[in-house]
Amino acid sequence: MKIMKFGGTSVGRPERMHQVKELITADDDKKIVVLSALSGTTNALVGIGEALAEGKKELAKQKIDALNEHYNNFYLELLTSKAGRAKAAQIIKEHFEFLTIILKISFNEAINKDILAQGELLSTKLFYTLLQELEIPAVFLPALEFMSIDENDEPELSKIRQRLEAILTRYPEDSIFITQGYICKNHRNEVDNLKRGGSDYTASLIGAATSASVVEIWTDIDGMHNNDPRIVEQTRAIAHLSFDEAAELAYFGAKILHPASIWPAQLHNVPVKLLNTMEPDAPGTTITGGGDGTVGVKAIAGKDGITALKIKSSRMLLAYGFLRKVFEIFEKYRTAIDMITTSEVAISLTMDDVSHLKEITAELQKLGKVEVDHHLSIICIVGNNIMEEKGVLNKIMDSLEQIPLRMVSYGGSRHNVSLLIDGKQKERVLQSLNQRLFDFE
Repeated sequence: MKIMKFGGTSVGRPERMHQVKELITADDDKKIVVLSALSGTTNALVGIGEALAEGKKELAKQKIDALNEHYNNFYLELLTSKAGRAKAAQIIKEHFEFLTIILKISFNEAINKDILAQGELLSTKLFYTLLQELEIPAVFLPALEFMSIDENDEPELSKIRQRLEAILTRYPEDSIFITQGYICKNHRNEVDNLKRGGSDYTASLIGAATSASVVEIWTDIDGMHNNDPRIVEQTRAIAHLSFDEAAELAYFGAKILHPASIWPAQLHNVPVKLLNTMEPDAPGTTITGGGDGTVGVKAIAGKDGITALKIKSSRMLLAYGFLRKVFEIFEKYRTAIDMITTSEVAISLTMDDVSHLKEITAELQKLGKVEVDHHLSIICIVGNNIMEEKGVLNKIMDSLEQIPLRMVSYGGSRHNVSLLIDGKQKERVLQSLNQRLFDFE
């Protein structure tokens, strides 16, 4: 069994859905195909939910109508047979009737999750209709029948495995299964999701649950690059990464891979490949547990939207338990810390989730003086045993001698050095590091 996940750009046009069809039928391997929503759909659905939350029902209706028109045009290009088009038209009609009904009822978060689920449901049903039109044998595998999260929004991997095994045993002769990324059921049996980018997470969870031979993540770029190709001109795809290296890069800003999608594959030692739908023969990036044995810098990633907090307190001096009190505040509000540095009288830390910043700041002020700094970026330099490469820290500092550094994290991981900078300096920093660390002219 292998898992093939295709992102929104890979299914966002009718001709690209046909490319996906070619890729999944290129061999006889048994496979589960995980599809995202068509590119732009989730953003449109978020906009519909926001309009409804603000009571702007007419605006929500306009957004629904515009999205409906897009899908009506899409299926006419995707399908050619009368039967196929009739089926697609009915699918689209049912889903947009559902969205229209929502205009007439009270809006709440549970309804919003139902709205957000429509994208993946539509893309998979339309793709399955294409396979039927082309008489390609496949099984439609609804994610809501097996994918679930608990009361802490964590995937229930053992339950997912049990349900999947039970479903797959019903189809011993079938080799292609089509399912949705992103969507799931929560502990109240309501429709929920794995958050934005969660289709990667779905694929990795399915890979772990089925002990797959590989999880293939198909996007519109030929693997994970050694720097952000949207900002830096000279970048190259990385042939091989360890799970730890890939996890660091994904968490600190490499957009090709969802940060949470590494651990299920790593836990069950399932290789992950990052491949390009538009260039299927490109080698891409392979992520495994072993690494490739090389030591040194492999890639750089940048994460925006960072807020820094500094807690100063003379009571911290020689006082045990102070850090614990700080961490308990963040735990109380379920807010993660990205970086942290300490001195005798101060703690500096960063966060990207500011939904509880006001409450966290108020409680931290009971421990000392709190300073808040917004609009920062974290730059993460990743490589295998990066600390063992002689002079790597000197190279980093030399390339940034004109850039003020707010924080430096070195030694917390064998695989990365992290820098906190003003967000306005991000592009300059990425370009400078690229030239110095990768010997580009």
